[in-house]
Amino acid sequence: MTLRLFPRSLAGQLSVLLIAAVLIAQVVTLAFFAESRRSAIDAAAREQVLGRIATLANLIEETPAGQRDRILGALSTSRLTYSITPEPLVRNAVTAWPDDETRAKLDEIFGPGRQVRAEFADDDRTGIDAHMSMHGNGLGPGARQKGKRWPPTLALSVLLSDGKWLNSETLLPRPQLWAWPVVMSTFLTVIAISLVMALSVRRITKPLREMAQASDRLGRGESVPDLPERGPEEIARANRAFNAMQARVSRFVADRTRMVAAISHDLRTPLTSLRLRAEFIDDDETRERMVATIDEMTRMAEATLAFARDDAAGEESRNTDLVALVEAVSADFSDLGHDVGMEGPEHLYLSVRPVSLRRALRNLVENAVRYGLRARVRLERTATGVVIAVDDDGPGIPENKMEEVFAPFTRLETSRNLETGGVGLGLATARSIVRAHGGELTLANRPGGGLTAAIHLPVAAET
Repeated sequence: MTLRLFPRSLAGQLSVLLIAAVLIAQVVTLAFFAESRRSAIDAAAREQVLGRIATLANLIEETPAGQRDRILGALSTSRLTYSITPEPLVRNAVTAWPDDETRAKLDEIFGPGRQVRAEFADDDRTGIDAHMSMHGNGLGPGARQKGKRWPPTLALSVLLSDGKWLNSETLLPRPQLWAWPVVMSTFLTVIAISLVMALSVRRITKPLREMAQASDRLGRGESVPDLPERGPEEIARANRAFNAMQARVSRFVADRTRMVAAISHDLRTPLTSLRLRAEFIDDDETRERMVATIDEMTRMAEATLAFARDDAAGEESRNTDLVALVEAVSADFSDLGHDVGMEGPEHLYLSVRPVSLRRALRNLVENAVRYGLRARVRLERTATGVVIAVDDDGPGIPENKMEEVFAPFTRLETSRNLETGGVGLGLATARSIVRAHGGELTLANRPGGGLTAAIHLPVAAET
């Protein structure tokens, strides 16, 4: 079974795409925000360190030489160390700010004229590692393990009034860019947008689902009420067009059905008159042939009228146990002495018009026992619907006649005997009924001889 990561429904696809767009936008925004926040925190931390050592330099210059080491030791921490050396630990006066305002910033903090050497390192510490270490605590770039990522470091060397250098090395704090408030804000934003989007998409797609269900029911021959013309303008217009189409189709079918019924009904009177007149013909052979022809025409007219009346009755669909329906038809023919068998599941329910479907199945079973000696009815569920197959042991049908036999009043039996050949409306009626259910009736010759007539009925569309 294949796992579908992308939903098939319109609502699902719109939801996934919109949530993905929101997440991408949030990630890009947070990336810019994080970089800006990191730069601001780094600049503030460096300026704070410079101000601190500037204050310390002024204090050391006013402190006796014997007390300087005690003051520096008290102020040193695991992330900040101070030392006084004859030579500056920062050999090269690289800057803490990579711009032209560095000198002005140092003069502003330390006072004009004081020699200050500053060096800032983030990941690439080679310039500092060559000549600096955290004296006394083993921390800092000089003690860094190979391959280990350390926080950014700011090293300073300030010239004192007595010619010595006050050195400091500070491990600057690494800002936490992806804090919980940021993550929660992103999460809540996605949830809020998803809820609004879900309500909007549901409002848009609900009329589409209703139209799909109505189309499926209409295709299966059920009566469908007019769709409400609501929602966005495009969907309301589509519903309006669907309602108009349904009305036109219904009028067309009703008009044609009434016309066929009227013609069949009107033919009965002249046929009756012709039969009465034929009875007065003296030639017995001619009279019998004419009466037989008129009787055949009468049977055809009556069959057409019965079909038109049944079609115009407008039977409603209802949930029906097809197994019970097939068993009832098989039992009717078995009671008449025909060899009819049936196989299938214990129960199989489907929404159909049972009277019409029973008539279609009776026509197929009747053809099977008439031309194929016996009938075997198979009922099974498939991936797309239900199949009712009727097998017989007859001669089959030539391949070039498979479609022709569905035409009304078409008979392959050439005896013109109404008892053995019928009037040629059985398959036409059966196919019309099956297609009115949204299904299809197919014929196929069996490999071992005989014919299979299969009714394919679709299941209702999923909502």
